[in-house]
Amino acid sequence: MVFQACEGNEEDMLMPEIFYIRKTDPAKSDSLVAHAFMGDNIAIIGKNLGNVDEVWFNDQRAALNPNLVTPASILVTVPEIIPSTVTNFLYLVNMNKKDTLKYTFGVDVPAPLVDRMVCEYVADGETAVIQGNYFVDDPASPLTVLFPGNIPGTIVNFTINEIHVTVPSGVGPGQIQVKSLYGSTRSRFFFRDDRNIILNFDNLTAAGGWRSGVIGSSNPAGISGNYVRFSGKLPAKAGGAWIEDGVSFNLWPIANGRTDVPFYTGDIKDGLIKFEVNVVAPWETAALQMIFTAYSVTGRNNYIADLPTYPRGIWNPWKETGTFMTDGWITVSIPLSEFTYTYNGALTSDKLTDDMLRGLTFIVGNGGVNGKECTPNICIDNIRVVPK
Repeated sequence: MVFQACEGNEEDMLMPEIFYIRKTDPAKSDSLVAHAFMGDNIAIIGKNLGNVDEVWFNDQRAALNPNLVTPASILVTVPEIIPSTVTNFLYLVNMNKKDTLKYTFGVDVPAPLVDRMVCEYVADGETAVIQGNYFVDDPASPLTVLFPGNIPGTIVNFTINEIHVTVPSGVGPGQIQVKSLYGSTRSRFFFRDDRNIILNFDNLTAAGGWRSGVIGSSNPAGISGNYVRFSGKLPAKAGGAWIEDGVSFNLWPIANGRTDVPFYTGDIKDGLIKFEVNVVAPWETAALQMIFTAYSVTGRNNYIADLPTYPRGIWNPWKETGTFMTDGWITVSIPLSEFTYTYNGALTSDKLTDDMLRGLTFIVGNGGVNGKECTPNICIDNIRVVPK
């Protein structure tokens, strides 16, 4: 420890001392640390810490909660911004802004965090957008994106949280890998995910149901062949009349010639429904409702209005701002654990169960949130259920 002393009333402003630093996790509280990853919570143990006003890691100031500062300890989170200047010191600054304690402590940068893609279906030669964190380039170890087959993409530009990369030729479905100076991470999601496809509106359609959906392939251009289009005038009132034929489909497995096999066999709490969507005209009312149904459900649609109740997922991205459009195709991901709503958008105690994962209905209607009368144009493709 190195102390930088200055003039002042030492009785009023005692210099801080650090005895040791440990993790705040109770399971690791007996482990002393000399470095930590960005975003880690640590406990600084010492004395005369009550007058500390600022905590710095290298050249990055940490957010300090006064309620977590006592004379004997400071609980603080290591900043998640990569330092511009690495000193490998922790600095405690007293309230008088003159007395500073410098303590040897290192900050570790994690391997890249590969969270999601704006769109998981992107054609060869087009630009894909990967989002996450800790995307760091270094001359000694350049930032690299590897598509399935270990085929490198060409990075167009990037920030710490986002990479724009050109998709190389000849890649297929699979995980994406991002490498940096600090490590390598393979995505949990699949690029061009082809697992458990329920509907692609090419060879897998909702034919046989009362409504198989309006199929489109142009204006906008499809992302991988045909898609279903939901379009027509919707009333402002969520429960008002709606154009059922233009904004819904019913996949009834018996009528569609499918066998009694679930779309997904994993644990429901670990599953996601995913699809690509392109909204090319403003969507300003009602919700997209997603309803899984049992194999026996066919020739009737009373389940749509909860007779009996089939807990459903609800997606209404316009709700926050009052309107919603996309800039091209995006991937939507909704946990199956969030299939907890009724037709009117209320929470239900009914649970989504494995035997319901046989049929599927999408409708744009109700959802419990009023908006503005509008004529959206909502295009959807590649509906699938996959693990998180």
